[in-house]
Amino acid sequence: MILTDTHTHIYLPALATDEASMMQRAFDAGVTRFFLPNIDSESVADVWRLAGNYPEHCFAMMGLHPCSVNERVEEELAVIEQHLNKKIVAIGEIGIDLYWDKTFLVQQQAAFRKQIAWAKKLQLPIVIHCRDAFDEVLAILQEEKDELLRGIFHCFTGTIEQANQVIALGFYLGIGGVVTYKNAGLDKVLENVSLSNIVLETDSPYLPPVPFRGKPNESAYLYHVAQKVADIKHISIEEVATITTQNSKLIFGV
Repeated sequence: MILTDTHTHIYLPALATDEASMMQRAFDAGVTRFFLPNIDSESVADVWRLAGNYPEHCFAMMGLHPCSVNERVEEELAVIEQHLNKKIVAIGEIGIDLYWDKTFLVQQQAAFRKQIAWAKKLQLPIVIHCRDAFDEVLAILQEEKDELLRGIFHCFTGTIEQANQVIALGFYLGIGGVVTYKNAGLDKVLENVSLSNIVLETDSPYLPPVPFRGKPNESAYLYHVAQKVADIKHISIEEVATITTQNSKLIFGV
């Protein structure tokens, strides 16, 4: 069984203190493919370090997280743009986040558009971060829609109507630990979504699944996400792993 974590920040220094053990726990759980979304200029080196340490297992993305968009946005984007000629599999994570602060909405929108343009130029998928900003993100995706626009709607927690809108745009739903939360309602959404439209993720070290809530998340815990999806779909975890890993290969090309 091969499980693919399509969104994990296990390169962050807080987790990297025990990198070898952490990776081995993931391998032991069947997780052998890790996709690493960048956050900002400071995280670039850590992404490349882990991808370099595990080149057969870890794959780098480059992007500026919307929560890192501020008055220095152009400087941040310039630093990240310098790494686009290296071996990356996506532009991410990018998007709009209005949960914490709406101050830089205009700059977030501009950065989102600019990074979508990078992805199209390089013919790469995008990995979208969207929090309290579904309408704003969707509006830009509708503007940018063409044969080159594709990717993953990371940490999807929306309604079935929103899921169908995302899928209609040619995007996959990134499903993580929230699906295991009792009152999240994501299980009801997944009952009506085909496995051909989803990928699995942890967003480690954030959003740990049950039974690890309150603890730092890690990629090994993807097993619990996959098991919950299998329970919802009334199929084996092996089938979930096979289909979602194949979906990840279609998206990232590796």
